[in-house]
Amino acid sequence: MSTVDSELRIGMVGYAFMGAAHSQAWRTVNRVYDLPVRARMARICGRDAGKVAEAADRLGWDSYTTDWRELVNADDIDVVDICTPGDSHAEIAIAALAAGKHVLCEKPLANNVGEAREMVAAAARAQATGVRSMCGFNYRRVPAVTMMRDLVAAGRLGVIRHVRAVYLQDWIVDPQFPLVWRLQKDRAGSGALGDIGAHIIDLTQFVSGQRITGVSAVTETFVKERPLPADSAGLAATVDGTADGPHATGQVTVDDAAVFVARLDGGALATYEASRFATGRKNALRVEINGSLGSLVFDLERLNELEFYDATRPGPEQGFSRILVTEGDHPYMSAWWPPGHIIGYEHSFTHEMRDFLTAVATGADPTPSFADALQVQLVLDAVERSAEHSSSWTGVEPALAPVAA
Repeated sequence: MSTVDSELRIGMVGYAFMGAAHSQAWRTVNRVYDLPVRARMARICGRDAGKVAEAADRLGWDSYTTDWRELVNADDIDVVDICTPGDSHAEIAIAALAAGKHVLCEKPLANNVGEAREMVAAAARAQATGVRSMCGFNYRRVPAVTMMRDLVAAGRLGVIRHVRAVYLQDWIVDPQFPLVWRLQKDRAGSGALGDIGAHIIDLTQFVSGQRITGVSAVTETFVKERPLPADSAGLAATVDGTADGPHATGQVTVDDAAVFVARLDGGALATYEASRFATGRKNALRVEINGSLGSLVFDLERLNELEFYDATRPGPEQGFSRILVTEGDHPYMSAWWPPGHIIGYEHSFTHEMRDFLTAVATGADPTPSFADALQVQLVLDAVERSAEHSSSWTGVEPALAPVAA
């Protein structure tokens, strides 16, 4: 589809955690923002007919299918939203773009650099016919994060010297937690590195305006074998087997944690830590930027706040200030509640859909593009290669424009 109607009919592949988050956003976006186009939740897709039928009813979709190929080729679908494990992103996205559908794909873009490059090439071909694509790094759309980026871009921190980022979870600390798809390299691409590390790589590059050029990394798999799951419910999976018999087990083939130092192209030094073994940390993402004129700190567990140290103020007045990012003139907040009335995690997806729909309706290129997401994939690849070679300094491969097939 190369022209925009007053309604864009959405088809979504996947209905678990991310599918629910995206559904919430599609349901909400036109009820909150005045947009040039309306999203219609036309069809949801999943492999299990019973489960996807239930999901369609619960999440608010008009219909459902068990065949993603039918979805991407359907005449009554304009946008394909991909919320599946990483091993299927490339195949679905490339087919959808070839069929003339606009594509929104969850992060990380693919399971490896080769697939990501193929997706970028497909997006470039589709762009020439007016078809748009975007990768869903939702944390860019947290108002405090966008404000952080705006302050850096305005020069309020001066020369950026340090970038410091961690993303910590603990949902697989128990060695008896089952071997879900996120712990299998052929399904997920990598472990904590790609699942949550990709977020802080994209977020810090977005905020700082600088790109990672080289890394030295170490990764670790703390629990190398786990019980096989009785189902594929992801974060809520249960173990296969019975209480009076041994559980079948399988090998964990991804990292449980990744730590690396990096250099950015503007001269900043950076440190990153991504772990799903940080006991007590549920979804702890924190980013700090230090510059010659000040510092900024964002903590996802205080999503509506931004800490700002302004070193240009008189000495006795200096200190970290807490900014409550809920004013109507703060990013994205004009459509929500009165000042001081906070928003939450799910709102970042509503903002994502707002930006995507607006770009498609106006013929603009949405960001982050598939090319932006490829650059993140290249950093993930460099981290893995460094860790495989005793933490040797490893340059990030340049994201050269791909040659169309």
